[in-house]
Amino acid sequence: MSVIRSTVLGCGSYLPAKCLTNSDLAAMVDTSDEWIVQRTGIKERHIAAEGEMTSDLALAAAKAALAHSGVDAQDIDTIILATATPDNTFPATAVTVQARLGIHHGAAFDVHAVCSGFVYALATADAYLKAGMSKRCLVIGAETFSRILDWTDRTTCVLFGDGAGAVVVEARNGGGTTADQGILTSHLRSDGRHKDKLFVDGGPSSTQTVGHLRMEGREVFKHAVGMITDVIEDAFASADITADDLTWFIPHQANKRIIDASAKKLKIAPEKVITTVQAHGNTSAASIPLALDTAVKDGRVKPNDLVLLEAMGGGFTWGSVLLRWSGPNAGTVIS
Repeated sequence: MSVIRSTVLGCGSYLPAKCLTNSDLAAMVDTSDEWIVQRTGIKERHIAAEGEMTSDLALAAAKAALAHSGVDAQDIDTIILATATPDNTFPATAVTVQARLGIHHGAAFDVHAVCSGFVYALATADAYLKAGMSKRCLVIGAETFSRILDWTDRTTCVLFGDGAGAVVVEARNGGGTTADQGILTSHLRSDGRHKDKLFVDGGPSSTQTVGHLRMEGREVFKHAVGMITDVIEDAFASADITADDLTWFIPHQANKRIIDASAKKLKIAPEKVITTVQAHGNTSAASIPLALDTAVKDGRVKPNDLVLLEAMGGGFTWGSVLLRWSGPNAGTVIS
């Protein structure tokens, strides 16, 4: 049975030039490299330069993804940008990226699900492609979390970094089995009862300010492993696979302890887990595409690999996407 599969043709990423190490942070707040590494696994993170905006990071990642995919910008008809740190309250940062790519057709919009944003955006692109509303999507996760951090709060400022990652996704014909390249299944969840555990204490309609990130770290950790397990078990059931069938697990890069605990609970072998949190910190919606691009470019992720993406973010929101990696020259394009 022929089906439409949203096939990921390629990826790209961008990190700001400035690298902020744990030692640098120790000179700013009461912390230490040992304290940060022991609790989070993070050793360094990148910080956007003065005047460098989320759209700048997103544009660089988008260009890299287009080049890797072998796709011209004019062949993109939909841009979906996941971010919690847009350039402006409006318009969507996606339209800025659209204009700077020289695209004057199609649609561009932002998705706001915080750290789950890229998974939400990729699932949305999948729905658009399957419904025939789009033929080729550019999906981006980009953040400048450094702009919403309280740099006097050592419990949060050590965790986050800036960056962007992107993928190009195209509608192609598949055979309707898990052997197909492309997105096989996606699962999204949210539960607004947990808002106060991870939020920003500002906004246009509440304080008329941007505000700062606030987090109850222990509560987030406590909920994370259970919620992540939920959507991953759903993915396994939908695709009729087990953890043994996975080639790679690429989770949201929030905290190495959460990553390790989740993989252990799900019986995913440690050697299948791709971890970049040590070098990037938590880059929110950018973390999964950054980790994916790292693993593709260093040769770990190869065509036909079965890859599971997973994230959890403020709201709470959480979700998973199971896909079989393709690369630029796979499958039959839908005309």
